[in-house]
Amino acid sequence: MKVVTYVVGNGKPRVGMLENSSVVDIGFDGDMVAFIEAGAPIGKQTHVENARLLAPLRPRSLRDFLTFEGHMHNALTRLGRPIPQEWYTVPAYYKGMPDTVIGPDEEIPWPAYTNRLDHELELAAIIGRKGKDISKADAPGYVFGYTIWNDMSARDVQTRELPIGMGPAKAKDWDGSNVLGPCIVTADALDASNARMIVRVNSEVWGEDTSAHMHHTFADLISYASQAQTLYPGDVFGSGTAAGGSGLELDRPLKEGDIVEMEIEGIGILRNRIGKKGA
Repeated sequence: MKVVTYVVGNGKPRVGMLENSSVVDIGFDGDMVAFIEAGAPIGKQTHVENARLLAPLRPRSLRDFLTFEGHMHNALTRLGRPIPQEWYTVPAYYKGMPDTVIGPDEEIPWPAYTNRLDHELELAAIIGRKGKDISKADAPGYVFGYTIWNDMSARDVQTRELPIGMGPAKAKDWDGSNVLGPCIVTADALDASNARMIVRVNSEVWGEDTSAHMHHTFADLISYASQAQTLYPGDVFGSGTAAGGSGLELDRPLKEGDIVEMEIEGIGILRNRIGKKGA
C-alpha cells in the first residue's frame, strides 16, 4: 500500500492512498503519524480530484545515518582521508529538525549563506510502533514503511563545520532542507534490502545504486538507536547517501532552477526544483 498526505485547494491536509497514481481518501480524520499510531485503519474510500501531495508526514524525529561504503569512499577520497575503521562497527547518526521538512514538487530554498548546494539520495524507514532496546531480529517488525529522503547540504558550510567535530549544523539546517516523499510504501509492499536508487538532475542521471549496498541494515540502525531510548511511530531513519547519490562525489554542485529527481524502485519519484539563492 502507498499512503500519502494530500490537500485539495486551501483545505485541510488529509491522509489518503495511491491507486494507479490517483489519490483515494481513506476516511481517516487525523495526520499521518496518528494514522500510523492507530494501526493504519482504512475506512470509507473516496476518489479525490485535484489532490496535491504534501510531505507524507511531519516526522516525530529525524535520524540520519551513513550506511553506504561507496558514498563514504567517494566523499572522503576527495578530502584525502580514509574511511574510519569505527564506521564499520558503529552505525552513527545525527539528528535533523522535523520542521525543516517539505514535500514533492515544492521548491527547495537556497540559503543566502551558502554558495555550494548539494542533494543527497537516501532511502528512509518510518517507525510504526513504540519500542525500546529492540533486537536486530525483531527490528524489521517495527518498520511501518519507506519513503525517499533528499537530505540537502550546504557543502561549503559543511567543510568549515566538520573540523570542529560537532554537527552538521547550518550545513543541514534551514527551512526546506529535508525533502520527503512522494508517498510511504508500507513495509509489506517493498523489498528494502534490494531497491534500485537513481538521482537525475535536469533529466540526466548523476548517480545510481541499490539499497543492497547498505553496510548497516535498517535492523542494525533501529537496534542501535533504541538502546536505552524509546522509539515512537513517526520517527524517521535515513540510510545515508547512496553511492553516487550526491553531487559532491562528482564535483558537480547544483544551480538555481535545477530539477532534482530521486527515484527508488517500488516507491516512485521525488521531484523538486532548486530555488534562487537567498530568495
